[in-house]
Amino acid sequence: MRVKICGIQTIEAAQSAVHAGADWIGFVFAPSKRQVSLQQAYSIICNLPSTVQTVGVFVNETVEAMNHYAREIGLNYIQLHGTETPNTAKKLKTNIIKAFPSNEIDGVDVVKYPCDYILVDAPRATYAGGNGVTFDWQQLKQPLPKHKLMIAGGLHAENVSDAICQLQPAAVDVSSGVETNGRKDINKINQFIQIVKKEGKNEL
Repeated sequence: MRVKICGIQTIEAAQSAVHAGADWIGFVFAPSKRQVSLQQAYSIICNLPSTVQTVGVFVNETVEAMNHYAREIGLNYIQLHGTETPNTAKKLKTNIIKAFPSNEIDGVDVVKYPCDYILVDAPRATYAGGNGVTFDWQQLKQPLPKHKLMIAGGLHAENVSDAICQLQPAAVDVSSGVETNGRKDINKINQFIQIVKKEGKNEL
Protein backbone atom coordinates (compact mmCIF):
# COMPACT_ATOMS: atom_id res chain seq x y z
CA MET A 1 0.00 0.00 0.00
CA ARG A 2 1.60 3.25 -1.13
CA VAL A 3 1.18 6.63 0.54
CA LYS A 4 1.36 10.12 -0.93
CA ILE A 5 1.77 13.07 1.43
CA CYS A 6 0.61 16.06 -0.57
CA GLY A 7 0.79 19.82 -0.10
CA ILE A 8 4.38 19.78 1.14
CA GLN A 9 5.83 23.27 1.60
CA THR A 10 8.93 22.83 3.76
CA ILE A 11 12.05 20.68 3.85
CA GLU A 12 11.23 19.66 7.42
CA ALA A 13 7.79 18.34 6.49
CA ALA A 14 9.15 16.50 3.46
CA GLN A 15 11.94 14.83 5.41
CA SER A 16 9.54 13.86 8.20
CA ALA A 17 7.20 12.26 5.66
CA VAL A 18 10.05 10.34 4.05
CA HIS A 19 11.34 9.17 7.43
CA ALA A 20 7.83 7.96 8.31
CA GLY A 21 7.67 5.87 5.14
CA ALA A 22 5.95 8.04 2.53
CA ASP A 23 6.31 6.77 -1.04
CA TRP A 24 5.45 10.06 -2.75
CA ILE A 25 5.90 13.70 -1.81
CA GLY A 26 3.38 15.99 -3.53
CA PHE A 27 3.88 19.63 -4.48
CA VAL A 28 0.90 21.78 -5.42
CA PHE A 29 1.65 24.18 -8.26
CA ALA A 30 -2.00 25.13 -8.85
CA PRO A 31 -3.69 27.99 -6.94
CA SER A 32 -4.12 26.73 -3.39
CA LYS A 33 -3.26 27.62 0.18
CA ARG A 34 -0.50 25.00 -0.20
CA GLN A 35 0.83 26.29 -3.51
CA VAL A 36 4.61 26.37 -3.92
CA SER A 37 6.85 27.88 -6.57
CA LEU A 38 9.18 25.96 -8.85
CA GLN A 39 12.12 27.23 -6.79
CA GLN A 40 10.57 26.17 -3.47
CA ALA A 41 9.87 22.68 -4.72
CA TYR A 42 13.36 22.34 -6.16
CA SER A 43 15.02 23.35 -2.88
CA ILE A 44 13.03 20.64 -1.10
CA ILE A 45 13.62 17.94 -3.72
CA CYS A 46 17.37 18.54 -3.52
CA ASN A 47 17.23 17.42 0.12
CA LEU A 48 15.28 14.22 -0.49
CA PRO A 49 16.67 10.72 -1.01
CA SER A 50 16.31 9.20 -4.46
CA THR A 51 14.14 6.45 -3.00
CA VAL A 52 11.14 8.77 -2.61
CA GLN A 53 9.20 9.89 -5.67
CA THR A 54 7.93 13.39 -6.31
CA VAL A 55 4.59 14.51 -7.72
CA GLY A 56 3.63 17.88 -9.17
CA VAL A 57 -0.07 18.74 -8.88
CA PHE A 58 -1.55 20.89 -11.65
CA VAL A 59 -5.04 22.08 -12.51
CA ASN A 60 -5.75 22.75 -16.20
CA GLU A 61 -2.18 23.89 -16.84
CA THR A 62 -0.63 23.91 -20.31
CA VAL A 63 1.24 20.84 -21.48
CA GLU A 64 4.31 22.98 -22.12
CA ALA A 65 4.37 24.34 -18.57
CA MET A 66 3.88 20.92 -16.98
CA ASN A 67 6.62 19.30 -19.03
CA HIS A 68 8.87 22.25 -18.19
CA TYR A 69 8.29 21.83 -14.45
CA ALA A 70 8.85 18.08 -14.64
CA ARG A 71 12.07 18.51 -16.59
CA GLU A 72 13.49 21.37 -14.50
CA ILE A 73 13.08 19.79 -11.06
CA GLY A 74 12.90 16.11 -11.97
CA LEU A 75 9.31 15.31 -11.08
CA ASN A 76 8.55 11.60 -11.20
CA TYR A 77 4.81 12.13 -11.67
CA ILE A 78 2.46 14.81 -12.92
CA GLN A 79 -0.94 14.83 -11.25
CA LEU A 80 -3.75 16.23 -13.39
CA HIS A 81 -6.35 17.55 -10.97
CA GLY A 82 -8.60 19.51 -13.29
CA THR A 83 -10.70 18.75 -16.34
CA GLU A 84 -7.79 17.73 -18.53
CA THR A 85 -8.50 15.54 -21.56
CA PRO A 86 -6.89 12.23 -22.52
CA ASN A 87 -5.10 14.13 -25.30
CA THR A 88 -3.41 16.35 -22.72
CA ALA A 89 -2.24 13.31 -20.77
CA LYS A 90 -0.80 11.72 -23.91
CA LYS A 91 1.49 14.73 -24.44
CA LEU A 92 3.11 14.59 -21.02
CA LYS A 93 6.61 13.18 -20.73
CA THR A 94 6.50 11.56 -17.31
CA ASN A 95 4.32 9.27 -15.20
CA ILE A 96 0.74 10.44 -14.71
CA ILE A 97 -1.85 10.47 -11.93
CA LYS A 98 -5.28 11.57 -13.17
CA ALA A 99 -7.70 12.80 -10.54
CA PHE A 100 -11.48 12.62 -10.83
CA PRO A 101 -14.12 13.97 -8.41
CA SER A 102 -16.14 11.08 -7.00
CA ASN A 103 -19.41 12.59 -8.25
CA GLU A 104 -18.13 12.87 -11.85
CA ILE A 105 -16.05 9.74 -12.45
CA ASP A 106 -18.99 7.50 -13.38
CA GLY A 107 -19.53 9.65 -16.47
CA VAL A 108 -15.93 9.36 -17.64
CA ASP A 109 -14.28 6.61 -19.67
CA VAL A 110 -11.12 6.43 -17.58
CA VAL A 111 -9.61 3.80 -19.87
CA LYS A 112 -8.95 6.55 -22.42
CA TYR A 113 -6.48 8.22 -20.06
CA PRO A 114 -2.91 6.90 -20.36
CA CYS A 115 -2.30 7.21 -16.62
CA ASP A 116 -0.42 5.18 -14.06
CA TYR A 117 -2.91 5.90 -11.27
CA ILE A 118 -6.56 6.92 -11.14
CA LEU A 119 -7.13 9.20 -8.16
CA VAL A 120 -10.69 9.44 -6.86
CA ASP A 121 -11.19 12.57 -4.74
CA ALA A 122 -14.11 14.32 -3.09
CA PRO A 123 -16.33 16.60 -5.22
CA ARG A 124 -14.82 19.91 -6.26
CA ALA A 125 -15.02 22.72 -3.69
CA THR A 126 -13.05 25.95 -3.15
CA TYR A 127 -9.99 24.25 -4.60
CA ALA A 128 -9.75 21.23 -6.88
CA GLY A 129 -8.36 19.16 -4.00
CA GLY A 130 -7.04 19.31 -0.47
CA ASN A 131 -10.31 20.56 0.98
CA GLY A 132 -10.51 17.99 3.77
CA VAL A 133 -13.89 16.70 2.61
CA THR A 134 -14.73 13.00 2.39
CA PHE A 135 -17.09 11.31 -0.06
CA ASP A 136 -19.36 8.29 0.14
CA TRP A 137 -17.02 5.45 -0.74
CA GLN A 138 -19.96 3.20 -1.55
CA GLN A 139 -21.20 5.53 -4.28
CA LEU A 140 -18.46 4.51 -6.72
CA LYS A 141 -20.27 2.46 -9.33
CA GLN A 142 -17.69 2.27 -12.10
CA PRO A 143 -15.38 -0.73 -11.62
CA LEU A 144 -11.87 0.67 -11.42
CA PRO A 145 -8.63 -1.32 -11.74
CA LYS A 146 -7.44 -1.89 -8.16
CA HIS A 147 -3.77 -1.79 -9.14
CA LYS A 148 -4.26 1.78 -10.41
CA LEU A 149 -6.71 3.08 -7.82
CA MET A 150 -5.64 5.87 -5.49
CA ILE A 151 -8.08 7.51 -3.09
CA ALA A 152 -8.13 10.92 -1.43
CA GLY A 153 -10.64 13.28 0.11
CA GLY A 154 -10.73 13.99 3.81
CA LEU A 155 -8.65 10.98 4.80
CA HIS A 156 -7.08 10.93 8.26
CA ALA A 157 -5.91 8.42 10.84
CA GLU A 158 -9.42 7.74 12.10
CA ASN A 159 -11.03 6.83 8.77
CA VAL A 160 -8.31 5.63 6.41
CA SER A 161 -8.63 1.99 7.55
CA ASP A 162 -12.30 1.94 6.61
CA ALA A 163 -11.55 3.55 3.25
CA ILE A 164 -8.92 0.93 2.47
CA CYS A 165 -11.19 -1.90 3.58
CA GLN A 166 -14.06 -0.75 1.37
CA LEU A 167 -12.18 0.28 -1.77
CA GLN A 168 -8.98 -1.79 -1.61
CA PRO A 169 -6.88 0.82 -3.44
CA ALA A 170 -3.26 0.57 -4.46
CA ALA A 171 -2.48 3.89 -2.78
CA VAL A 172 -3.87 6.68 -0.63
CA ASP A 173 -3.31 10.42 -0.80
CA VAL A 174 -3.53 12.80 2.18
CA SER A 175 -2.97 16.49 2.80
CA SER A 176 -5.22 18.26 5.31
CA GLY A 177 -5.65 15.04 7.28
CA VAL A 178 -2.05 15.26 8.51
CA GLU A 179 -2.14 18.95 9.38
CA THR A 180 -2.71 21.00 12.51
CA ASN A 181 -3.69 24.63 12.03
CA GLY A 182 -2.84 24.43 8.34
CA ARG A 183 0.69 23.08 8.82
CA LYS A 184 1.99 19.56 8.38
CA ASP A 185 2.05 17.75 11.73
CA ILE A 186 4.86 15.21 12.14
CA ASN A 187 2.94 13.11 14.63
CA LYS A 188 -0.12 12.93 12.38
CA ILE A 189 2.03 12.01 9.39
CA ASN A 190 3.65 9.18 11.35
CA GLN A 191 0.34 7.87 12.65
CA PHE A 192 -1.34 7.99 9.25
CA ILE A 193 1.46 6.18 7.45
CA GLN A 194 1.75 3.51 10.14
CA ILE A 195 -1.96 2.73 9.81
CA VAL A 196 -1.85 2.60 6.01
CA LYS A 197 1.20 0.35 5.91
CA LYS A 198 -0.38 -1.99 8.45
CA GLU A 199 -3.59 -2.16 6.41
CA GLY A 200 -1.56 -2.80 3.30
CA LYS A 201 0.04 -5.84 4.89
CA ASN A 202 -3.36 -7.11 5.97
CA GLU A 203 -4.57 -6.92 2.35
CA LEU A 204 -1.84 -9.28 1.16
